[in-house]
Amino acid sequence: MAALTILVWSLTFVNTKALLESFSAMEINFVRFLVAYIVLWILHPKCEKRLPWREEGRLALMGLSGVAIYQILENCAIHYTNASNVAILVSLAPISTALFVRFFGNGNPLSARFFAGCSIAVIGVVMVSLNGIHALHFNPAGDLMALGAVICWSCYSLMVERQASSGRSQLFVVRRMFFWALIVMVPFIIFGLTDMGRCVMNASMAVNLSQTVNAARFSNVMNCMNLTFLGVLASAICFVLWNKACALLGTTRCTVGLYLMPAITVLFASIFLHERMTLTSATGTALIIIGVFLSGKTDARNTRN
Repeated sequence: MAALTILVWSLTFVNTKALLESFSAMEINFVRFLVAYIVLWILHPKCEKRLPWREEGRLALMGLSGVAIYQILENCAIHYTNASNVAILVSLAPISTALFVRFFGNGNPLSARFFAGCSIAVIGVVMVSLNGIHALHFNPAGDLMALGAVICWSCYSLMVERQASSGRSQLFVVRRMFFWALIVMVPFIIFGLTDMGRCVMNASMAVNLSQTVNAARFSNVMNCMNLTFLGVLASAICFVLWNKACALLGTTRCTVGLYLMPAITVLFASIFLHERMTLTSATGTALIIIGVFLSGKTDARNTRN
């Protein structure tokens, strides 16, 4: 389940890049998770009884940290700084998550092998992300937003582990957190309808309600296929699979696999978008695989994390 989710999430960068020719980043995110929310209602139409306020609050925080705020921070970071910077900084998520689970959850002590593997994987991510670029250009605002996205994902992962003990259906859990994520996105959608919202960050927050424009872009078969892929498979199904995988393997072991995403993305981008794969990115891919193997290899007595 974790491997399938990582594979699908790696493909989302290719789908999103294609959709950005017709939609803004905010429109893609809102439609994506709205489709996912509807699909999860179809798969799990049962209404749960009123939840305890602590659990409802946790699900709301999962929707904020793992979906709404994470996506917004990542999109804003890409606008203010280089995409390579964002990819490299976001690659710190497995280490950050491991530390969160270790000190705030029920995680086991982290071994030297784990940190060694993570270090090798991070070097690989840097090589894949740069892909021939010889210098990084730092921008404090964008880089801090990328780090904020890392912290959001770590918080989400910690709450996924805590929610796993509730015994509730993951279809309901993900559906509920998508509900709160959509609520949080509404003010941003309203802002995107204003003149200022249409201009900031290269119109990445813009929202267009024109019937003519929407008829054209939603009648495009490739747009509909990409949105369906993002909404149904990458969001509705993969978030459920990811949460279940975290419950079975532990969030730390699952999150280490996220190091593979840049390498898989580069591979698919070279196939579908005809982007260049260099010796640097190929070497980085090999280092990522070695790092993930070392980080994920655990002792028998330490299988959960």
